[in-house]
Amino acid sequence: MAYAKKNLRDVEDSAVRFGLSETQEARFARKDLGAEQTGMNYLTVKPGRREAFAHKHQEAEEIYVVLAGSGKVKLDDELVELAPLDAVRVSPGTTRSFEAGSDGLQVLVFGPHVEGDGETVERFWES
Repeated sequence: MAYAKKNLRDVEDSAVRFGLSETQEARFARKDLGAEQTGMNYLTVKPGRREAFAHKHQEAEEIYVVLAGSGKVKLDDELVELAPLDAVRVSPGTTRSFEAGSDGLQVLVFGPHVEGDGETVERFWES
């Protein structure tokens, strides 16, 4: 088919499956949309919480667009304040993780789908 349509609220919340619901929702829509080359995530970080883990990629560049709420993204050792409609590009090799403000944080994440490219980073906020 030449196109696909899916409401992001109808995509499975992967945070439930991995026991991360206390901090976030994560709805990866690539398969639901039949995308082969583009990855996408609708990420919601709950008010006053941080993502359950940080991550980085070896090859994939990602773009994050804040839809609603506020907070910060930690990029390696730098904290960047976020507000609605801010867009942040993150290069491969940069570790990243989000922290929501008191109103929560909703972010759309876009990037190429590179199988096995992601790596979680432990204790990222401690450094």
